[in-house]
Amino acid sequence: MPALRSVAAKPPDPRAAHALVIGDWGWSEKLGAETARNGNGFEAQKMVARGMERYARSSGIHADGLFMLGDSWYGELTGGAASPRWVEQFERLYPLETFACPVHSMLGNHDYQMLPPEVNKLEAELEYARSGRGLDGRATRWTLPSRWYTFDFPKRNPLVHVIVLDSNMPRPDGVWQHGHDFTLKPEGQAEQLAWFEQELKKPRTTPFLAVLAHHPVFSNGPHGDHPVLVREWDPLFRKYKVDLYMAGHDHDLQHLEFEGHPTTHFLSGGGGADLYVLKVDGLDRGPYAQEVHGFSHLSVTRSALELRHLDADGRFLYGISKTPSGKVSVLLS
Repeated sequence: MPALRSVAAKPPDPRAAHALVIGDWGWSEKLGAETARNGNGFEAQKMVARGMERYARSSGIHADGLFMLGDSWYGELTGGAASPRWVEQFERLYPLETFACPVHSMLGNHDYQMLPPEVNKLEAELEYARSGRGLDGRATRWTLPSRWYTFDFPKRNPLVHVIVLDSNMPRPDGVWQHGHDFTLKPEGQAEQLAWFEQELKKPRTTPFLAVLAHHPVFSNGPHGDHPVLVREWDPLFRKYKVDLYMAGHDHDLQHLEFEGHPTTHFLSGGGGADLYVLKVDGLDRGPYAQEVHGFSHLSVTRSALELRHLDADGRFLYGISKTPSGKVSVLLS
């Protein structure tokens, strides 16, 4: 872990482009009541969503995007794209009145399920995006054009080119389906990897390059480092100097920085599902990891990209600033 200098945190620049980031949020009230270790269930998702609204208002920022890092729907999504959960747990909890912006989504392992058996949650999420209209009668902000895709952020005068990937990998023995859970097939895995490198080869047109997916490449949480992503993606991160990788999956907030590595790993999985106990202390390999419900904030100008972790009430926990040249500083509250 490299030594990082510290600087005093300033309030978010209202002139910057802003995205709020949340992972592992789609907890089912039924599932939560039955299985959540700490008893939060659906209430934790509500708490974090309210904290995001308060934070946006108190900071005076206009969100140019919400980044949903996967595991959007735990448990059954009865009715698929017509499930009432879309209104209850998405449209109302992250309301248009506060977040009038695209909601860029990606696929987690709980999104890769057939629950109940006749509902393919992955296809339901793609269908909800294609429909263009939410169940509340208004145009939906849910953005998921395909399993992997790109977008520029913000849309006007972009500062970050974003590549969204599908991190649901087959097991090392090639098995891709077990019970109601499934993953990419091996041929899909190979297709995406070739597409990913072709995207990375394209000339850069923005100060920063980011990759988003559900599973971390490296994590201090109980899932640990992902051997397939370490083998297939990390060499490309290094070769093409990816500035930022964001993921969820482990239900906590983390920041990992490695000596000589161009990529900052900023993990946000505290959106509402039950929390996980960390396997490695952030001070041992980090510099930051905390088992806490919360969300993250990305703000970017041409001169710096800032990342903040906030708790469920919107209070500052930790942050960093990164320049286009790769210099990383820790933000002190």
